[in-house]
Amino acid sequence: MANFSASSLFAGVNAGVQNSYAILSNLYSGGLTQKNLSQAMTNTSLLASPYGTTFASYLSQNFATLDKNGNGKLSQKEVNKLMTQISNRGLTRDQVSSLGGMSGMSANAQATVLDHFTDIDTNHDGYVSSAEVQAYILQSKIENKKQKDTNHMINKTSLFYGDENKDDDSTSLLSYKWIQDDNNK
Repeated sequence: MANFSASSLFAGVNAGVQNSYAILSNLYSGGLTQKNLSQAMTNTSLLASPYGTTFASYLSQNFATLDKNGNGKLSQKEVNKLMTQISNRGLTRDQVSSLGGMSGMSANAQATVLDHFTDIDTNHDGYVSSAEVQAYILQSKIENKKQKDTNHMINKTSLFYGDENKDDDSTSLLSYKWIQDDNNK
């Protein structure tokens, strides 16, 4: 599995959405509306920001569900509610897909989470939490270590007769008994 931290993924998403909201809401004094978001998407100065259009696009595409009070404007309270939900419940596959890369997650790590989303989502609720991602990372490291150890053992022990062309650490199953007897003397 790609090397990344689950907490950095969630912190990156939180920072990205919060900062994008702050930048956009400061541009539009009357409040952040769907129309304002659409206008912002064409603003080339915003495209140059570290958050680009990814988080603004996410806010725009999910505007109806984020605008909890239905007043046509996104408030800081509504954005905070989204962040609390993500923090408590986790990210959906779509959120990992759309927000993961801009959160600081490498493309390789993002692809791994997406490819193994069902395995990571151990409670099968459609969300991957920070704890689930961290547990998957740890389990992957354990499995990789076991595989590496198994491969090392296989390479150092010839299946039956041994390999006289190998280095001195090489043993065969036939010689194993003699090595054990010599070590016990």
